[in-house]
Amino acid sequence: MKKKEICSKDYTRFEKARIIGARALQISRGAPIMVKTRLKDPVKIAKLEFNKGLIPLDVKKNKNN
Repeated sequence: MKKKEICSKDYTRFEKARIIGARALQISRGAPIMVKTRLKDPVKIAKLEFNKGLIPLDVKKNKNN
């Protein structure tokens, strides 16, 4: 029996905000940046990483909803 994938790449605006916010916090605390950029604002950097699909975070969705 095949196991269904729990995570989806179609994020709601709330999930997207949570992912970008969490990544921005990581960046502001010194985490390595995944893109080459001159930007200094952690939120802008996190948005850039999100749009390129480079953020190492994902949302686990409840399959009952």
